Amino acid sequence: MPADVHPAPDPALDDLRRAAADLRPDLISLRRELHRHPEIGLGLPRTQARILAALDGLPLEITLGVRLSSVTAVLRGTRPGPAVLLRADLDALPVQEETGLPYTSGTPGAMHACGHDLHAAALVGAARLLAARRELLCGSVVFMFQPGEEGDGGAGLMIEEGVLDAAGERVVAAYALHVAAALLPAGQVAGRPGPIMAAADRLRVTVTGRGGHGSSPHLALDPVPVACEAVLALQTMVTRRFDAFDPVVLTVGSFHAGTVDNVIPDRAEFAATVRSFSPAARERVLERAVRVVRGIGEAHGCRVDAVVEPGYPVTVNDPAEAAYAARTARRLFGAERYLEMPRPLAGSEDFGLLAAHVPAAYLVFGACAQGADPATAPYNHSAQARFDDGVLGDAAALLAALALERTGD
Repeated sequence: MPADVHPAPDPALDDLRRAAADLRPDLISLRRELHRHPEIGLGLPRTQARILAALDGLPLEITLGVRLSSVTAVLRGTRPGPAVLLRADLDALPVQEETGLPYTSGTPGAMHACGHDLHAAALVGAARLLAARRELLCGSVVFMFQPGEEGDGGAGLMIEEGVLDAAGERVVAAYALHVAAALLPAGQVAGRPGPIMAAADRLRVTVTGRGGHGSSPHLALDPVPVACEAVLALQTMVTRRFDAFDPVVLTVGSFHAGTVDNVIPDRAEFAATVRSFSPAARERVLERAVRVVRGIGEAHGCRVDAVVEPGYPVTVNDPAEAAYAARTARRLFGAERYLEMPRPLAGSEDFGLLAAHVPAAYLVFGACAQGADPATAPYNHSAQARFDDGVLGDAAALLAALALERTGD
C-alpha cells in the first residue's frame, strides 16, 4: 500500500484546514458577490477591482494587466526557494441564468455558469492562508487571476505580459483546480497524469456551387448535398482513420444554407468543433479534415473553402507534478477524497498554454450542489448549473497546500 494512503497526522496541514474553514464564510460571500456581477471576456474591470479589494492588506507585490483586466500577485516567503504559480480564471459566460438562486446574476445574458467565481474566491483564500504562513514558505508564490479563459486566450496574454517570471525567476510549477457542478460529489478531488483536457479547434467550411430553381437542380450546382456529404464523410474519417485509444471528436454544431424551400442557394456553410488528446492526433485530424471536405467538393465540381481556427492545446499534467498533487490532496483530506481519473475530459482549457511552458498539474474539484445527484445534475455551462460554494474552504486549503509543500521541497 502506498505510504501516503494513510498518512501520519501533519500539524501544519491540520492548521491549514482549520484556518481555511474559518475563512469559508468570507469566501462564500466573495463568491456570491462575483456571481451577482459576472463579466465576460478579457475586460473585467468590476471583477478586477473586487479581487484587489479582497487582497488589500496582504504583503503582496501586485501587477495589473495591460491588454486584459488581470491581477498578478507575488508573495515572497521568509526563506529561499523556488517560485510556483497558482491560477484562477475570472470570466463568465454569455448565458442567461435560470437557477433561481437568491444571488443570481444581475447582468442580463451573463452567468458564472462554469464556476470561475468559485475559482477566484478559492485563490483569494489561498493567498490569505499563505500570507499568514510566510515563515513556513520557502521561495515565492505567484497568484494568477486570469480573465478571458472562455475562448479569449487570456492565459496566453498573461504569459506574454510576464506572469511566469513575475517573481523575478521562472516558476518551477503551476497548479490550478476546476470545480465541477456534476460528475463528482462535493469535495471529491480528481486528477491524472498526462492529458486531462482536450485540445479544441474550430473548422469552418463554405461550399460554393451555383444557385437555381428547386424544380431544376440539373441546371444549378447544388452545394447543400455536397456539404451534407462532407459532414458525413468527416464522421467516417474519425471512426476509420483514428486510433480508438488516441481518439478525436468532431462535432458539426452549425449548418446554414438557403432561405426558402424552392431556391437552390449558391452556398452552404457549416462549422465544427474538433477535439483531440495528443499533439500528433491534433495535427492529423485537422489536416485530414481539410483534405476530406476539399476532395468532396472537387468531386462534385464545387469550390470548398476550409479554414482551421486554432484553439487551445491539450492540457497535459506533468507526471511528477500530477503525482505530487495527488499526494497533497490525500494528505490534506484523506485517501477517500482523491480519485484517479481513468480518462481525460473532452472539455478544453487555456491552462494548457501554461502547461506547455512549465511542469503543471490541473485538478478537478467536485462542487455538486447539495441535494443534487452528480450523475444527473446540470453540468458546467448550463443555465441551470448550481455549485456548492461550501467547498471553498477546502479548495483554498488545497491550493495553499500545493504551493506551501512544493516550495519546501
